[in-house]
Amino acid sequence: MRRRLHRRAGRHEPEDINITAFMNLMVILVPFLLITAVFSRITILELNLPAGATQEPQAMERFDLEITVRASGIEVGDRQGGLIRRITPTTSGQDLAQLSGLLQQIKARFPEKTDATLLLEPEIDYDTVVQVMDDIRVARVFQAGAMQSVELFPEIAIGDAPADTVKVASNGRAKSP
Repeated sequence: MRRRLHRRAGRHEPEDINITAFMNLMVILVPFLLITAVFSRITILELNLPAGATQEPQAMERFDLEITVRASGIEVGDRQGGLIRRITPTTSGQDLAQLSGLLQQIKARFPEKTDATLLLEPEIDYDTVVQVMDDIRVARVFQAGAMQSVELFPEIAIGDAPADTVKVASNGRAKSP
């Protein structure tokens, strides 16, 4: 009986694996994945988390720019120094032109500063967030007879806005409630 099994096993030759369909799939799939990986990298805007409250000896000299976007307006301030200016919205939405002008003034005062923290209320729509981020990163200015882009604060950290506890007095100075 062993001879019969041995004879039958000896008659069968191993079959070749047909990988033509798999190779066709790889020829199409690999270039597609490489192309989409390059495009997805272009559309990613890298952001940082806001820095925690740390005690540093140079903290008094340090300027930490915070832009808080609320439904009632945009607040621009220093983390340690407090509110610099509150920009009230117009009838068409947030006043981004005034925000851009203020950020240009801050950049002129602190030219080495490249980071800013953007704090958002939960009900702020995505379009407003993108427009504010664009105004924080780059300003469009008229120089030498043409519109040019000037880098302001390209390193943006995003976080949740704290509760609205600051009231703005009629003279423009911030005061606590």
